[in-house]
Amino acid sequence: MEYFIADLHFFHEQLLQSEHFSPRPYDDLQDEHQGLQQAWNARVTENDTVYHLGDLAFLNKIKPAKKGYQALYELLLSLNGQIVLIKGNHDTRDLFKFLQNQHSTLSDGRPKFKFHDVGMIVKANHHQFFLTHYPLILGPTASSVNLHGHIHHSQVAIAENINVGIDSSDLEYLNSDERPTWGTPLNLSEIEMILERKRHQLSE
Repeated sequence: MEYFIADLHFFHEQLLQSEHFSPRPYDDLQDEHQGLQQAWNARVTENDTVYHLGDLAFLNKIKPAKKGYQALYELLLSLNGQIVLIKGNHDTRDLFKFLQNQHSTLSDGRPKFKFHDVGMIVKANHHQFFLTHYPLILGPTASSVNLHGHIHHSQVAIAENINVGIDSSDLEYLNSDERPTWGTPLNLSEIEMILERKRHQLSE
C-alpha cells in the first residue's frame, strides 16, 4: 500500500500552540512524537511505502546538527514501512545525506529511506499524482493531481491541489467518522474522496 503525508515537523515545539498554524493536539513534543508514531504504525505496515512531502523536522535548535539528525533518525526507525522523502523548506540536504549514509534497510531488502529534492510522480487510479512540497499549479487537467504540503491549515482553491499535511484544512472534506486519527498518513481512497468532494464544492 501507498500512503501520503506532509509537514510532520518533528521537534518543532513552537507549532504545538502556534497562533499562525492550526494548533496541534498535544502539549509537549514527547507526547506529540508518541502520538504520531502510534497513528502512523496503526495503519502502515513494514511492506508499505509512505511518501512524506516535505518539512519532516525542525532541528535548528539542536546543536550540534548531527545530534538532531541522530535523534530524528532513531525516531524514524520506529515508523513502519519505507519512507520516501521529498525535500521541504525546513529539510536540508545535509539531513538527507546523513539518513542516506546510515544504509538502513527493511526486512525485504528495500532501503528504509528514498530521497527527492523537488518532487516525483506516482501513477495510480488513472491519475498522475505530482508529489511536491510547495503547491504546484497545473492548470486545467482531467487526470493530474498535485499532492503537496507547506501551507498547513490553508488550501489552494483548486480541486486538483490537495494538501496532505497533517493539519490541512482539506482533511475537512472527510466526515468525522471517515477521517483517520490526527497524524495518520492518507491512503489513495481517502485522497480520491477529498478530490471528488472538493471538485463538487468548487463547482457550485
